[in-house]
Amino acid sequence: MAVRQADVVLVGGGVMSATLGMMLRQLDPSLDIVMVERLDHVAHESTDGWNNAGTGHAGYCELNYTPEGDDGDVAIDRALTINASFEISLQLWSWLVEQGMLPDPKSFINRTPHMSFVWGDDSVAFLKRRFEKLKGHHLFREMEYTESPDVLKQWMPLVVDNRDPMQKVAATRIGHGADVDFGSLTRSMVKHLESTENFELMLGCPVQDLSRRKNGRWKVEVKDQKTGERKKLEAGFVFLGAGGGALPMLQKSDIDESKGYGGFPVSGQWLVCQKPDIVEQHRAKVYGKAPIGAPPMSVPHLDTRIINGKPALLFGPFAGFTTRFLKQGSIFDLFGSVKPTNLRPMLSVSRTNMDLTRYLIGEVFQSHGDRVAALRNFFPNAREEDWKLQDAGQRVQIIKKAKGGGGKLEFGTEIVAAKDGTLAALLGASPGASTAAHAMLDVIHRCFPERVKTEEWQARLRELIPSYGESLVDNDELLTRVRERTLNTLRLKED
Repeated sequence: MAVRQADVVLVGGGVMSATLGMMLRQLDPSLDIVMVERLDHVAHESTDGWNNAGTGHAGYCELNYTPEGDDGDVAIDRALTINASFEISLQLWSWLVEQGMLPDPKSFINRTPHMSFVWGDDSVAFLKRRFEKLKGHHLFREMEYTESPDVLKQWMPLVVDNRDPMQKVAATRIGHGADVDFGSLTRSMVKHLESTENFELMLGCPVQDLSRRKNGRWKVEVKDQKTGERKKLEAGFVFLGAGGGALPMLQKSDIDESKGYGGFPVSGQWLVCQKPDIVEQHRAKVYGKAPIGAPPMSVPHLDTRIINGKPALLFGPFAGFTTRFLKQGSIFDLFGSVKPTNLRPMLSVSRTNMDLTRYLIGEVFQSHGDRVAALRNFFPNAREEDWKLQDAGQRVQIIKKAKGGGGKLEFGTEIVAAKDGTLAALLGASPGASTAAHAMLDVIHRCFPERVKTEEWQARLRELIPSYGESLVDNDELLTRVRERTLNTLRLKED
């Protein structure tokens, strides 16, 4: 059997692999890149528009990124980090649009104000403290706050119409928030990659085996589902960007850095409304506070979505438990991921997260009426017949070793890379796709350390991402300059 030689193998046809492929292609057009995808088209799992929130996660509206301490202080460091990371993605997308490598930005990103909405004295007090702290930083200087019923009616008419006038409510707003169709974005990036030399897309080719050869290169064996033929690839660098499927492949690699990692799969569902007379009344992403014990992916929100060019409203997500790591995965995924090196951390997490377990069980047994009742916290006039239930994507939260040998459940994203830089994997969920450019910069720095130091790569990275090498968190003038450009290029600027 002939072995296909390549410089880079990207496993998974989602936004992470596509972003890394685009960046490496610009840094070195001579690299021979192969992308392998187990399904018959790209961007069909977590990256698909219906399988994620589509929120350009920037910390504007997601209250779980700004936790409140026991003393009432609001921590904003994570929101600042995520906001700066999303700005990196906006810069990369702007450059690709300007070069004609991506189509009209409205095909994948649309201005959709980001709002936080709360009710009750304690929650209103928290939101005001959050606003005051964030507003003082240049990344969030455009944020607005209101408790005024008249202003709220302008911002979110569906949310305040027919609400109890005695209920205390408040909201914040950022006008240049974004709704991102990551599926359309990814398909456009892969389409461009296919137009370049030294790129091959292998669809319907799930990975069967991953091993390291004596020469230090990686052997990737796939099975062509159409012909049944097993094909072998060999590469100097492999990226595992297969969503929930990345963990089992990382375990197959047997690199030291993979030891101790486990996964906790969480499924999701949306309530969806596509009735024009309702959809046209709401143009925002409105996030609330998560119920006690809920995972961050279950923070309730009522969203305007533009998916494949068509508008809709989504509410949720409603979480559930599954043993699958992918929407089209196997019920044995979770059991197969349990190894001697991660058994103790996984058992530890199962003992210390009973609130989460109870929450997920409760979500599974909800009726349609129960879900619409939750929706009415955001849309008091919602009718059951106007909304249908639709499955969202799978998320695999990270379980990793903690001090003392136990386990810790993580709710972010994490890059795991071999110490020699020949393999990297992306694990975890939110903020995920929104920070793809920042995450893939991390991969490039860790896996191409000598090349990234060269003047050629440094100059190219500054061209792709003008803020490269500098801090948007610390540099007000730099943020002003790059944000003006990206909002104009991507047509997100508020009138």
